[in-house]
Amino acid sequence: MSTKKRTAILISGRGSNMQSLVEAARAADYPAEIVLVASNRPEAPGIGWAEKQGLTTAIIDHKQFSTREAFEAQLQTALDAHGVELIALAGFMRLMTPAFVVRWRDRMINIHPSLLPSFKGLHTHERALEAGVKIAGCTVHFVRPEMDDGPIIAQAAVPVLPSDSPDTLAARVLAAEHRVYPAALRLVAAGGIQTRDQKVTIIQHSGETDSLFSPAI
Repeated sequence: MSTKKRTAILISGRGSNMQSLVEAARAADYPAEIVLVASNRPEAPGIGWAEKQGLTTAIIDHKQFSTREAFEAQLQTALDAHGVELIALAGFMRLMTPAFVVRWRDRMINIHPSLLPSFKGLHTHERALEAGVKIAGCTVHFVRPEMDDGPIIAQAAVPVLPSDSPDTLAARVLAAEHRVYPAALRLVAAGGIQTRDQKVTIIQHSGETDSLFSPAI
């Protein structure tokens, strides 16, 4: 009997991080199984990609609901229908209500294209360049009611070059995202971490998870 954690990926766009998770989950020893890809936008290109991979998909258009609670109720119905145990947000551009976040506490993770707690929100790369930082990167964290907040599971750092534009920096950070997100989900799904006092402690190491703690510079 499979012990893999039944995982849903939520997207709003192309879902490049979704693709990296799906590819990783194809490995026989990967502890998460992608059982659902859901989008709040019918036009999201990532849905088409997921369908071509033979994955189960769902479109729950947030514009069809008058409240966030109503949207989330429909989303929860879909999650329940597929026995989802973990949620991975991959470019999902909707803020969840506190009630939904609490329901999925320590079972919903997100990736953000900055080294949190710096540069929460949008336009992270433009703001990093304006601030003159020398290192940028990405963060995988458990979701909390506040935007881009929650215990940090893993981070990857990349250099900021003098010649960088927001686009070139974004591409470098995205490559790091594609490396660190599958490793972080592996750790969460395998039960290799503990969360205490809003901090994550790693209790299970492997060759792959060791890479979570070395900069990609």
